[in-house]
Amino acid sequence: LTLNVNRLNTPIRSHTVSEWIRKEDASICSLQETHFRPKDICILKVRGLTTIHHANGRQKKAGVTTLISDKVDFKIKTINRDKEGHYIT
Repeated sequence: LTLNVNRLNTPIRSHTVSEWIRKEDASICSLQETHFRPKDICILKVRGLTTIHHANGRQKKAGVTTLISDKVDFKIKTINRDKEGHYIT
């Protein structure tokens, strides 16, 4: 599941998106345009999707968040980031 959410900093918006994702029962969800700051990453929580990875810089910029279900056998071996906080694959 991939969504362009365009800012999840408000509690109402993050709650609405979290509930919708939970109802869709997605295994992996990618959210674009989250606009989280590093201290805001705990705002988004979805029951059953406990593995959460954020790619955002130090400022409140676009950013991407990936949520992964507990049902998926997913293990990260290495994480590489550039200076701006982007993941490098």
